[in-house]
Amino acid sequence: MANTGNSTDDGRTMHIRFRCGDEDGLRDALRDLDRGETADPHFEVIFGDPDDVHRVTRPKNLELLRSVVQHEPESIRETARLVGRDVRQVHTNLAELESLHLLEFEDDGRRKRPTVWYDSIEVDLPLNISNESRDKANA
Repeated sequence: MANTGNSTDDGRTMHIRFRCGDEDGLRDALRDLDRGETADPHFEVIFGDPDDVHRVTRPKNLELLRSVVQHEPESIRETARLVGRDVRQVHTNLAELESLHLLEFEDDGRRKRPTVWYDSIEVDLPLNISNESRDKANA
């Protein structure tokens, strides 16, 4: 991946990686900061368990993320209404996305407002992982 910047003309991208992060992108951002330049924001989550990647890409979770990005609902109840699902199920799925660091809740009185700070997700799932990378991921 040559372009390590996460800002595009259309918005911000969350990079989801399996077992190893974008060290070049992070190094470039740190070098820019050392020079006093403004670095592109770097949104990245690294999962060591393939089940976590699967949890992100489940159709119901992607539907929730899309609804939060597109409609900016004021509460979990409104989010459930947008996707036509039970509030309890939606709350469970949103809490799962929060535990994966892909969503945050803002407290608004008695309501919890789901928020997402990126516009798209890019998943990087290498199929050939060296033993060294595998050992680091399991450490």
